[in-house]
Amino acid sequence: MKPGHPASLMRRRLLLSSAAATAAAATGTASLLAPRLARAAATYPERPITFICPWPVGGTADQSMRALCQVAAGLLKQSIVLENRAGASGMIGTKALARANPDGYTIGQIPISVTRFSQLGMLQLDPRTELTYLARTSGQTFGIAVPAASRFRSLADVIAEARADPGRITYAHAGIGGATHVGMEQFALAAGVKFNAVAYKGGSQALQDVLASQVDLLADSSSWAPHVEAGKLRLLATWGEQRTPRFKDTPTLRELGYNVVVEAPNGIGAPKGLPPEIEKKLRDAFRDAVASAEFKAVAARLDAPVMYLDGPDYRKYVAEVYSQETQLIQRLKLKDMLAQS
Repeated sequence: MKPGHPASLMRRRLLLSSAAATAAAATGTASLLAPRLARAAATYPERPITFICPWPVGGTADQSMRALCQVAAGLLKQSIVLENRAGASGMIGTKALARANPDGYTIGQIPISVTRFSQLGMLQLDPRTELTYLARTSGQTFGIAVPAASRFRSLADVIAEARADPGRITYAHAGIGGATHVGMEQFALAAGVKFNAVAYKGGSQALQDVLASQVDLLADSSSWAPHVEAGKLRLLATWGEQRTPRFKDTPTLRELGYNVVVEAPNGIGAPKGLPPEIEKKLRDAFRDAVASAEFKAVAARLDAPVMYLDGPDYRKYVAEVYSQETQLIQRLKLKDMLAQS
């Protein structure tokens, strides 16, 4: 059939009319949805918000997030209900957060270890592009502690025995591939020793077994702090850039000659696709919550230095850490370690 044939012209007109009708329908649908979305953002939040904490109840991250959510709830004039979904070094809760409806009614803590686990195949998403970042909040003070009756009086004692009997000394950590596990393995590599790692679902259970002298060492954020002050545990070293003011007599790993610094700051996020107006409300609320006297008091008690970043800067930070983790995974042979476990 020739292009100028009447039937051909008729068919072309029909196709053009159909395309125009489809475009008009799409425009009409968008114009109908826009006011609805605007109204939803204007009245948000109309019901309680669920906050997924990927760690067990009672740990330092759980306490920090509860304090933060309490202040943010007052600012948003709506309750925030904490839901603990622990396991897989924080990734069970992170997966649940990523799969939630992006309507602002499910938010949660995003462990910075998402940058590691996504590359290790334990988290099937790209944290650089598939999450909404609201705020980086505070860091953590990690350290190595032992029971008060332990044979180890100092970190030098630990190193001496580890060199004499590789793999004998056990340490408890909060999950394979997490900050406490990777931090200890970085330390072991720097010291030229080998430990026997014992994995738990979170720091609180690891703490209990060390207190009961079931495991030699505890590698954790400051869950050990009140027990050190009570004389039940002895703190051998911390992992920060500088000594923590609360335990100023305890040296850092770097001071002791091991170039290892671990801070693993906490952050808050939401599923990808959060409406911009709702994202702004949440960013504003958590910015003010982090700056509040109430949260700072809890952070100080937990030895959690405030390390606030707004959402866009937090996203850039995640991308930077992602690149650093690529090198760390190779250096520590983490994929092999996971395969063996």
